[in-house]
Amino acid sequence: MIDEGRLHDLLGRFINDLGATMHAGNMVVGHRLGLYQALAAQPCTAEELAARTGCAARYLTEWLRGQAAGGYVCVEPETGRYWLDDEQAFTLTNPENGVYLPGAFVFALGALRAEPQLTEAFRTGAGIGWHEHDQDVFIGCEQFFRPGYIANLLTSWIPALDGVEEKLRAGATVADVGCGLGASAMLLAGAFPDATIVGSDLHEGSIELARKRAVEAGVTGRVEFEVASAQDFSTTGADLVTTFDCLHDMGDPVGAARHIREALSPGGTWMIVEPFAGDTFQDNLNPLGRTSYCFSTYLCVPSAMSQPGGYAIGSQGGEAAIREVVDAAGFRGFHRVAETPFNLVFEARP
Repeated sequence: MIDEGRLHDLLGRFINDLGATMHAGNMVVGHRLGLYQALAAQPCTAEELAARTGCAARYLTEWLRGQAAGGYVCVEPETGRYWLDDEQAFTLTNPENGVYLPGAFVFALGALRAEPQLTEAFRTGAGIGWHEHDQDVFIGCEQFFRPGYIANLLTSWIPALDGVEEKLRAGATVADVGCGLGASAMLLAGAFPDATIVGSDLHEGSIELARKRAVEAGVTGRVEFEVASAQDFSTTGADLVTTFDCLHDMGDPVGAARHIREALSPGGTWMIVEPFAGDTFQDNLNPLGRTSYCFSTYLCVPSAMSQPGGYAIGSQGGEAAIREVVDAAGFRGFHRVAETPFNLVFEARP
């Protein structure tokens, strides 16, 4: 027997989710066309925004109304003027801020383009390699994670590691494993000019982009990039090895952890940054857990299953799953040193 109240609750969630799904595409349009930056300059009508951006006013009218309905822009209905408040401007206009929301939607839409392959993978159990995804996955992944690194890496995560900041200032050797487009490696290179930093990633396309971005950032003399897996990157005698939001994507995380242990100097440190998660499924039955499980279905588990090793931790493994990998690789020390609403940060010692 249908419970009418429960049915209406479900339909309410459906409407919210359907609106959020379409909002994702609208936010990426605003990102690509600079609409949020133009709105932040001063309040304007759709016609004034059209003149400011060179876009069609009729499209902008619909876009602005949808953004206002979702609470992403402010509106004065009597005058038809739209603007961004301080919080909206902070999160929507500048990729260099500690939060940049549009990047997450670039990432999400890029991932969703793999739906036909993922549907088939459900049937066969096969993996989907990172290289098989749309280009927006690689670009959006950096835009999604980099603001969090800007906000936390140098200010709280590195200082939380025992003695690591001093080593970096003195000229430490660093291996940034699974570096993607190199955002974390370049932040470290910019902050610690005497350190030697080598970023590595299995995806050749990401490494090509990382090298170009290092030139643009002016850090080519301080950071290098190589195409290599986490099980065979070349750095040895490292004072610091970092893995940012990638250990759970690996098909053989224990093999990676063993290689990291071998690559570390006797007093070296492995900094492990992973998505925030509880240790049990029940701990993660919340909006953040839902988001992570959905991304994990499209990206993390298929990536791991495309690699040899037999693991597929997924993005919501939590501290217990990471500890299991670290212990299996023979590390003697492991503890949580920091956390944010989106990340857990661990220190492992050989």
